[in-house]
Amino acid sequence: MISEEQVRELLRSSETDRVEKTVSIKNTDKFAEAITAFANDMAGNGRPGYLVIGAHDDGTLGGLTVTDELLLSLAALRSDGNIQPLPTIVVLKFSLDGGDVAIVEVPVSDLPPLRYKGRVYIRVGPRKAIATEQEESILSERRVSKASTFDALPCLEAALSDLVIDLFQTTYRPQAVSADIIAENGRSLEQQLAALRFFNSKTHCPTNAGIILFGRNPLAFLPGAYLQFLRVDGNSLADPILAEKEFSGDLLNLLRSLDEFLKVQVKETIETASTLRELTVYDYPPAALREYLMNAILHRSYSSTAPDRFYWFRDFLEIQNPGGLYGEASPENFPAQNAYRNPIIGEAMKALGYVNQYGRGVLRAEAALAQNGNPKPHYQFERDYFLARIGMRP
Repeated sequence: MISEEQVRELLRSSETDRVEKTVSIKNTDKFAEAITAFANDMAGNGRPGYLVIGAHDDGTLGGLTVTDELLLSLAALRSDGNIQPLPTIVVLKFSLDGGDVAIVEVPVSDLPPLRYKGRVYIRVGPRKAIATEQEESILSERRVSKASTFDALPCLEAALSDLVIDLFQTTYRPQAVSADIIAENGRSLEQQLAALRFFNSKTHCPTNAGIILFGRNPLAFLPGAYLQFLRVDGNSLADPILAEKEFSGDLLNLLRSLDEFLKVQVKETIETASTLRELTVYDYPPAALREYLMNAILHRSYSSTAPDRFYWFRDFLEIQNPGGLYGEASPENFPAQNAYRNPIIGEAMKALGYVNQYGRGVLRAEAALAQNGNPKPHYQFERDYFLARIGMRP
């Protein structure tokens, strides 16, 4: 983390590929483009980049007062979903002679190229630019050697023929890449997939994310990549099973099927709230169930052979995913702190509209449950799984 003395050195330096200064406090596009460019590290120096807010190009301070509102708005650039995959940033405030500065420190990403609103931004010396096809290819090649998450790794048993290409080209790509970039796209299919982390050019095979998103038969390579539903006539798995269903296949069709299924399963009731108003209540609010299910699909361990589980008992239901809390998340800070086991899957779910804003799903689910009159959910944290138990509305 940068120190005050290092901040003073940044102010004295001329702008380089690692520093951008501005006195603007509201140009969020400019801020996000700078963060994306620093995280991509086109120069390959391996060191963090710094967005300095409150200073002119020559390093003189602009007399800015850095407010909590400004710091929060800068921090929100990480998780609003416009930069994909999520960057790592640190937001700091320093009070110096002549005014405050807000510093956004941006470490180099392990998953380049990052995009802001579908465009890859890089630093070319002191200026910012949209990456060319060749520059994107260089960033993609770097990612292969840095890949650390399971979804980024190559699925060595798979081939390009194992992907449903039409699903990528007509459904996913227009949601993830800016239209003008697509219009001038002269890249091969493999290069297009690789640019979005769905194909590994070095090993010439899809990544695990590519198989999960577009695979003709993901279970052939990832046997746990499905969701199991049971409806039980009682409160124990020893009781009779009323209904069962398996959701599998490529992730887009799985998510669509799950959405339609929820509409059938959830029971709604009209209650009188006042003499002039009626209120719709549910045994479980659909919005909450959807958030917990999306959370289970996004955060599960796809290397596990166990499925996601959605068990509907008489008086409660359970949603469970293989893989415990990940990274910085812990039972003590859940759900305020989150980390992403599958950042490429998260990026895809955001592009497809199944994730609205990162880090808020469980909080929104809890709020929906409380508004509907359901009891507070119970969470079970284990090393190899996470479980949410949700009680029925009285």
